[in-house]
Amino acid sequence: MLELAIIEAPSVLGLRPSGVEDLPAALLDAGLRDLPGAVAGGRIDAPAYDQSRDPETGVLNSHGIAQYTVELADAVAAVLARGALPVVLGGDCSILLANLLALRRRGRYGLLFVDGHTDFYQPAAEPNGEAASMDLALATGRGPQLLSDIEGRGPLVRDEDVVAFGFRDGAESEQAGMQPLPPQLRTIDLAGVRGAGATAAARQAVDWLCAGPGSGYWVHLDVDVLDDAVMPAVDYRQPDGLTWAELETVLRTAMSSGRAVGLDVTIFNPRLDPDGRIAVRLVECLRQGLSALTDGS
Repeated sequence: MLELAIIEAPSVLGLRPSGVEDLPAALLDAGLRDLPGAVAGGRIDAPAYDQSRDPETGVLNSHGIAQYTVELADAVAAVLARGALPVVLGGDCSILLANLLALRRRGRYGLLFVDGHTDFYQPAAEPNGEAASMDLALATGRGPQLLSDIEGRGPLVRDEDVVAFGFRDGAESEQAGMQPLPPQLRTIDLAGVRGAGATAAARQAVDWLCAGPGSGYWVHLDVDVLDDAVMPAVDYRQPDGLTWAELETVLRTAMSSGRAVGLDVTIFNPRLDPDGRIAVRLVECLRQGLSALTDGS
């Protein structure tokens, strides 16, 4: 059975100390540590949060994020080196940079970006300077060099090696002045998922990623891709979204290809889930999604 090394990455440097830093503990306590094949992969704590926006980059905690990205990447790299699959529990979406840095050190990889937002803001358009709204842009080499060219390895993932999946913020981001997604970056928005059906849409995304020249792909999961009716425990809420069953299908399809090399989970805020029921359901969703790995198939 494949070893699933759970790395705790409770950074809120790209957001704010709103509660998402409690995500790892909440999911572990809700049963994630009991997943078949699960082992502890360590915990990487972030530098102190600085609420002032860096005047040079226009990004909150830009130097802290750069430092944390390298430290977390080292932990992810150690898991990959022993042939295990890292499951990284954020924290906010800026932890994606570390996961992709660990892969970039090894070669060329793709990204399945499952998120209710496209996170492609430039600092000038992001009202709070939050890197959690810029992570996909930074990962593809756009933005201040401190964060878009970490270790001189930018871009961490190429446009053509990315599929953004399940997002539903098109009108909002356009109104806010977010830079457009590049034409080579493939997309299947929520309407596209619904039009094709979750199974067919997920297979299309995985087919695109597997057809590329990379050595595999990372799966990024921001839980705000879920329908607000079932996942209200996020900081930036939007109506609509995927059902639990649809997300389980997407994750199971992604993991069953044999090319997925890691997974991160971000943005779930346990403070907005006072009775813990959403955490338990999220763990069950991850269990179902990872079942292609954990049942030995």
